[in-house]
Amino acid sequence: MPVPDVMFCAQQINIPPELPDIMKQFTKAAIRTQPPDILQWSAAYFSALSKGETLPVKERLEMPVATQKTDTGLTPGLLKVLHKQLARREVVTIQELQQKWKDVCLPVEQLHNILKLGNFGNEVVWMQFFALGCSALGGSIASAVKHACEILTTDPEGGPARIPFATFKYLYSYLAELDGDISQSEASHVLSSLEQNVVCKTGGLIRVHDFYPGTGKI
Repeated sequence: MPVPDVMFCAQQINIPPELPDIMKQFTKAAIRTQPPDILQWSAAYFSALSKGETLPVKERLEMPVATQKTDTGLTPGLLKVLHKQLARREVVTIQELQQKWKDVCLPVEQLHNILKLGNFGNEVVWMQFFALGCSALGGSIASAVKHACEILTTDPEGGPARIPFATFKYLYSYLAELDGDISQSEASHVLSSLEQNVVCKTGGLIRVHDFYPGTGKI
């Protein structure tokens, strides 16, 4: 026996009053973030929204960054998303990092390469991983710390991109140690020179143009 058609009237359809705004914000977020896997990203978006967690959303639309070797898919905007989600703790688990990486639709191979480079175990020191992520965006330590400043700064876009010198020192020292071409004494000299000539004049902050090639140097 065929199932009879069910008739609905407007009074029977209950549309939550907040739904239009939720869908509007979701659409804007999808346009800004441009996830290659919209279903995967949407699941992560609404999961985070329901839990009151940081959403996997870029602040603005951006083009992928092409490094010297290859376009990895990682961009400053996506690294900033991951930082907002994970930096609340000093150490994160591999499982959580893998999930957040998957949520923003980044290639798994790139994650494995970064984890291997950092020689991480089951847990990851987030700022070390962040430093390696910045390194993946640029071909030199100077480029990496430039990206770090631009991601971490609270200055408006286009501003001096200032960050605490202590943070800069940690990132630069870690990357210099992994690089192998920069001796400990050379790295110490660079940091000492910057601290004496720059930071003392800026209240403990360092700016992009204080060290980046073209506007300054390391």
